[in-house]
Amino acid sequence: MEGRPCLVVGGGPVAARKARGLLDCGAAVTVIAPEVCDAMAQLQPLTLERRRYVAGDAGRYRLVVTATGIAAIDGAVCADADAVGVWVNCADDGLRSSFILPAVHREGQVSVAVSTGGRSPALASWLRTRLAGQCGPGLAELADLLAGARRRLHEAGRSSEDVDWAVLLDGPLPALVEAGRLTEASAIVEAAVGVDIAP
Repeated sequence: MEGRPCLVVGGGPVAARKARGLLDCGAAVTVIAPEVCDAMAQLQPLTLERRRYVAGDAGRYRLVVTATGIAAIDGAVCADADAVGVWVNCADDGLRSSFILPAVHREGQVSVAVSTGGRSPALASWLRTRLAGQCGPGLAELADLLAGARRRLHEAGRSSEDVDWAVLLDGPLPALVEAGRLTEASAIVEAAVGVDIAP
């Protein structure tokens, strides 16, 4: 999605969440809505067109999300996007959507996504929140630490497939990273992979 033009139709809290998700992916987001909530107004960088959706608007974008909550408008946006081959997601009607959006928790380069196949966005959001809580903080640092270990293995001409990463992750490593004890965490990784991982 990086740099790709995306459209969100609607200015309420649901539309704001969809716009925020697209911005988090690096998309170039335009919002069309006569009025917007505070959450939407605060999103940056965002192109905001305070007007009603007009037939043909969808054709200027690679991806469209409609979240007005008004069935007639959302249906028209979906039909318009479909007619020109643009992927569209209707926030409250998965059957009209050509794709669905999972509930996502992001921390650095780590993403945890949950989907119910469009059946229950509320359940997907609830599961995402519970999984994020179970993972705890420090996922980004943990990913960086392991990426550094893989890079050092490859630089040493070794395969990262020879390391039992599951055993490493099932041990004290995640808790050490979460607690900010990165020196100890690095020592455990070094012992497991057999190479110096210091930068």
